[in-house]
Amino acid sequence: MLILIENLTKIYELGKVKVRALNNINLSIERNEYVAVMGPSGSGKSTLMNIIGCLDVPTSGRYILNGQDVHNLTDDELAHIRNKEIGFVFQTFNLLPRATALHNVELPLIYNGTPRSKRKEIAMQMLERVGLADRANHRPNELSGGQRQRVAIARALVNNPSLILADEPTGNLDSKTGEEIMQIFRELNEAGNTIILVTHEEDIARKCQRIIRLLDGEIIRDELNS
Repeated sequence: MLILIENLTKIYELGKVKVRALNNINLSIERNEYVAVMGPSGSGKSTLMNIIGCLDVPTSGRYILNGQDVHNLTDDELAHIRNKEIGFVFQTFNLLPRATALHNVELPLIYNGTPRSKRKEIAMQMLERVGLADRANHRPNELSGGQRQRVAIARALVNNPSLILADEPTGNLDSKTGEEIMQIFRELNEAGNTIILVTHEEDIARKCQRIIRLLDGEIIRDELNS
C-alpha cells in the first residue's frame, strides 16, 4: 500500500471562526493506482491534495506515505519527502520563465544534490519520455501550453517519485491537447507510476481507474471505473 489515511481531519482557524475543511477521512491507495479526486469548490479536494503532497499537515488523524507516518515530521523532513517521494504537476505549469526546458526539469535534481554530470543525462531522458527532447533548449515562452505541461510532467518524473500528484493538469489546455496529456498519464500509469489527479471535469475523471468524490469535507463516493 502506498497511501493510508485514517480518521483525518483538517480545521482552519480564521479569526474566531473554525472551518472544517476535511472531516474524518479514511482512504487507502495502492501502488500503481490511477485515481481522480472530484468535488465542487469548497469540498476539500485541494486540502486533501495538499496533505497528500506534504504541503500541509492534518489537525488530527494519520497519514502514512510509503510506510512513513508524516504527521510529526519537521518542515525539513516534509520538504525531503516532497522532493524524494512526490512529483507535482500543476494547472499553471509552474515553470521558471527564464530557464530552458532542460534546466526546469533538472531543478529537483539540483535540490537533492545529484551531481551535475548526471543531472543533464537524467533530465534529457525524462524529456524524451514525454516526447520533448527536441525542445530541451527552448524557454517556456517558446513552447505551447501542451509542451509546457509536458515539461512539467518530465520535471515531476525526474526523481523517480513514488507518487505523481496532478492538480487540474488539463485546466489551461484545449481539449485536443488535454487528450494528449491524459494519454501521457495513462502511459505513465501503465509503466508503473501511481497517479492522483484532481479535476472538475467528468470526462477527464472517467479516464482514471477510480474516482473519489468529496463534498463538504467528506468522501461521499469511491468508485471504480468500469
